[in-house]
Amino acid sequence: MRTDWTQARRVVLSLGSNLGARMETLQGAIDSLFEARGLRLVELSPVYETAPVGGPEQDPYLNAVVVADTLLTLDTLLERTQGVEEAFHRLREVRWGPRTLDVDIIAYGDETRTDPELTVPHPRAHERVFVLQPWSDVQPDAEIAGRGPVRALLSDLDGQDGQDVRRRDDLVLRVPE
Repeated sequence: MRTDWTQARRVVLSLGSNLGARMETLQGAIDSLFEARGLRLVELSPVYETAPVGGPEQDPYLNAVVVADTLLTLDTLLERTQGVEEAFHRLREVRWGPRTLDVDIIAYGDETRTDPELTVPHPRAHERVFVLQPWSDVQPDAEIAGRGPVRALLSDLDGQDGQDVRRRDDLVLRVPE
């Protein structure tokens, strides 16, 4: 693996959990993502509690956004995120159903890619307050390739039904060591 961080790509990951010990799961996921080489934390958002969007009736999520630099290829990053989901017993039984952990790759530098395995930027990130709000908190000038500034996208969604998000300042994720 390369070790020249000047060649790193900036990545944005969205994490969510609405089953079990949600906060412990989010912290465990962050710790797991960064315990192996190839990812370096840049920003970690506040935690938000959000109403589920789409899918069956279910409990609220805890969500956060991680901004990192990576030396990993996009495919290797996908393998890592899916491995972390699996370690936290993620099941893919119902589309947009409840889950112990969801780790989505929102952006991988300015790269765009559409294939059955992975689309970047994430195809619905620009429609999701639970992605845009925490991302905006840590990177106010961020943009989604092909969609525009995160803050403008967030403003466009203000007040839409099913997009209830509440910042939880009583819940703080620890930066991995």
